[in-house]
Amino acid sequence: MPSLSRRTLLAGGAGLAVAAGACAAGGYELVQDGMLPGKYRLARLTGACGSPLPRPAGPAPSRHLVTFRSAYRHREVQMVTLVPAGAASPDGLGVVIALHGAGGDGASMARQVAPAMTRAGVSQLAVICVDGSSTYWHAHADGDDPVGMIVHEVLPRAAAAGMRTGRIGLAGLSMGGFGALLLAERFSAAAGAGGMPRVAAVAALSPAIFASYPDARAANAAAFDSAADFARNDVFSALGALRRVPALISCGQDDPFQPETVRVRARLAALTGRPVAGGIMPGCHDGAFWGRTLPGALRFLARNGV
Repeated sequence: MPSLSRRTLLAGGAGLAVAAGACAAGGYELVQDGMLPGKYRLARLTGACGSPLPRPAGPAPSRHLVTFRSAYRHREVQMVTLVPAGAASPDGLGVVIALHGAGGDGASMARQVAPAMTRAGVSQLAVICVDGSSTYWHAHADGDDPVGMIVHEVLPRAAAAGMRTGRIGLAGLSMGGFGALLLAERFSAAAGAGGMPRVAAVAALSPAIFASYPDARAANAAAFDSAADFARNDVFSALGALRRVPALISCGQDDPFQPETVRVRARLAALTGRPVAGGIMPGCHDGAFWGRTLPGALRFLARNGV
């Protein structure tokens, strides 16, 4: 029986009845091994995904919202800056650019990051969350360029507010995890040229890395313009740019993107000759997993010079 593709998992897959029927017929192992539709839904039913964390104790970061017309995205966008509790202003803080997943925006990402900042107890960096729609954090043929927005509109605003933007951290969830790796590669390859920032470290959680263009198109038709666009934005081909960039890459055991995450971790470790931080751990592709792993990702970025 063929294995289940990420296309099936991400584009809807089969209903709960299929998984339930397989288990009733003694097929739990087949579902758990990914041989029958329903592995991801079964993980939710059996509690393998884990539960969301309770609200953290301690003060929340302050939230600063700016809305502006982006010349690079040709639309109004929001930039949400989270400043650690106790900091009077963002002046002098390091910067982490946090990239949201598909279907999210800067505000939704800020809601996920804020409790993680409280849990992490990191006081020397601000986290900036911006709108990226479903661009998969790269420029498209229609002129929508979220990278240009970050480099030429978001970071200059951060610098004007007194934040340190010479070396930044990149973090992301799902589509944003893919984007964090992609931007870390692009910025590091440019080595500060053309206004590109230098990257101190990158943290990618549940990176939405597709094995093929058909898989990507089946899951999100807006992610890439074409097979050529998919190939141009392949994180595997430019991993060498991260040889000197500390990287944390984590994914849940029951996440549909787990196989590609294993591949990218192995490839990067082979290129750098050192273990990649993070790992494959219990969990799914959901807010519960990100709530558990984001605090550690922020501490990792802070330890590595952001």
